[in-house]
Amino acid sequence: MSRLVAAVAGGTLAAVIGGTFAFTQLVPAPACGPVVGGDIGGPFTLRNDAGAIVTDRDVFSEPSLIYFGYTFCPDVCPIDNARNATAVDILADQGISATPVFVSIDPDRDTVDVLHGYVGNFHPKMIGLTGSHEQIAAVSQAYGAFYEKEAGGDPDFYLVAHATSTYFVKPETGVVARFGRDDSAEHVAAVTACFITG
Repeated sequence: MSRLVAAVAGGTLAAVIGGTFAFTQLVPAPACGPVVGGDIGGPFTLRNDAGAIVTDRDVFSEPSLIYFGYTFCPDVCPIDNARNATAVDILADQGISATPVFVSIDPDRDTVDVLHGYVGNFHPKMIGLTGSHEQIAAVSQAYGAFYEKEAGGDPDFYLVAHATSTYFVKPETGVVARFGRDDSAEHVAAVTACFITG
């Protein structure tokens, strides 16, 4: 009787182990997350921090993390840009090349030279973009990146309220993911890598 019980138990254990192995081999890894896409993003023409006129196709030549802010921003923008730069470095350590992109929502103060110095402080690959008020308004609206200049006050030392999302863009695909302020560099890199490598 004890031999029969032992045999049945052994067979059951083997079946469970075998079934678990088969399940883990057949079921795909968890998805990278919901694809944002939809109506977010689109074509644009702006000026980069080297002074050249560029389009979205020029900028998004490889996977990119795009963020909207301004160089005079006292706290949020430096933290988020540093996070995105770190995520790009983490990806580079994994053999994945990506580009951090910074779009200024303050074209009056963020000239090409100001942008060039600013993005260079965060990452050698970071691209700074600016343009006319109309161009910036159009691209910001396309990405759902709200911003509003502070009313009144000193005309040279005003603040700009703005959204703080970072968008992950794949060439030929468009926006596939959006990250918030609380997402760590490790999380941004992991999700980005997942969408790139599948």
